[in-house]
Amino acid sequence: MTEASNSALDRRALRSGRRADGTPTRVTRRRAETRERLLAAALTVFAERGFGRVGIEEICEAAGYTRGAFYSNFDSLDELFFALYERQAALVTAQVEDALDGATPDEGLADLLDRVVGALLIDRTWVLVRTDFMLYAARNPDTAAALIRHREALRETLQPIVTAYVDPDTMPPGLRDPESLTAAVLTIHDAAAGRLLLDPDLDALRSWLRDMLTALLTPRR
Repeated sequence: MTEASNSALDRRALRSGRRADGTPTRVTRRRAETRERLLAAALTVFAERGFGRVGIEEICEAAGYTRGAFYSNFDSLDELFFALYERQAALVTAQVEDALDGATPDEGLADLLDRVVGALLIDRTWVLVRTDFMLYAARNPDTAAALIRHREALRETLQPIVTAYVDPDTMPPGLRDPESLTAAVLTIHDAAAGRLLLDPDLDALRSWLRDMLTALLTPRR
């Protein structure tokens, strides 16, 4: 392997937090803070101007860093977006887990949904950025494939949570496998997020989301 190849691997390891052999790398507090400031700045700039209409220079300027700081953390704007996606996916998962903490499968569906819907904090800024990125990905097959992989990773994370409280065998035929059932739950969540772009009424949104999830998850025997 060439010296240049080794250098590229080293940079990627620093960004990913793991070496090529899978062992963790040490990430300094300063590097972590730099990354977080870049992510926060990117989210704001993307929301204001739209993904695809923003360059790396504008994000660096908003964060107060040079391009060198950007490339120490990300290869591209696409990679930065997916870091935002992973952070948001982790947040949604944590909100659902926290909401269900202490709940049991014997608890009624209405009570379980009240827990989850009441805890979900759908961020309109993130929804706007994600929607912009989806339009960009629709014109870029490689990016679209990467977005699908990230969505599948979120589904896989949420699937055991969904099936712990909902028996797929009680669902209509098309939803009796755990993958399809969890994907349907995510689709309803995405639809709720889309509504938020046009109507900022969170109470109405939560009511709609609760109704849709109730219709989907009510057992059919």
